Amino acid sequence: MTSVLRQARSTNNVSISEIPAPARLAPYSYALGAEVSADETFLRASGEAIDELATGRIVVLFDPAAPEEWEGSFRVVSYIRAELEHELGNEAMLGHVAWSWLEDALDANDCEVLAAGGTTTRVLSESFGTLADRPATIDLELRASWTPVIDEPDLIGNHFEAWIDLLSTVAGLPPLPEGVTALPGRRR
Repeated sequence: MTSVLRQARSTNNVSISEIPAPARLAPYSYALGAEVSADETFLRASGEAIDELATGRIVVLFDPAAPEEWEGSFRVVSYIRAELEHELGNEAMLGHVAWSWLEDALDANDCEVLAAGGTTTRVLSESFGTLADRPATIDLELRASWTPVIDEPDLIGNHFEAWIDLLSTVAGLPPLPEGVTALPGRRR
């Protein structure tokens, strides 16, 4: 399992790195962090360039005792955060849409899961005093966990690929086949 995740490679817009895994959640764990960066084609509605579109981390846990609440021996835990345009950040259905992005990414990568759960959170940040010149921002946080239904540990790679697709979608980048580039435009 860890060999598959260690082989994960950064792509044009997604930078992947190994990060410390939590020690107390399971006997075995492995964690990766990722950042989705913009190139010069991504701009805020104001015309300001955006460097980082989204950030996230994924932790794969393994407990041979198969905790009852997991419904299996493996558990995937995910956190993603991205700044949104104000129009999208104020959308009433944002949480439902973000959760559907997770479900779509898992489906598109042929990932069968059990016991999926999570939360979506909108974070409004406003600055005051000496920071008053900073514009208000709205971030989406998507926390999710699920139990992958896999016959062998190496199949965890499909779940990681689904997570990268989800991270890219939350960042406003459509999942594209390798070698295909999105047309330039504004961030959604």
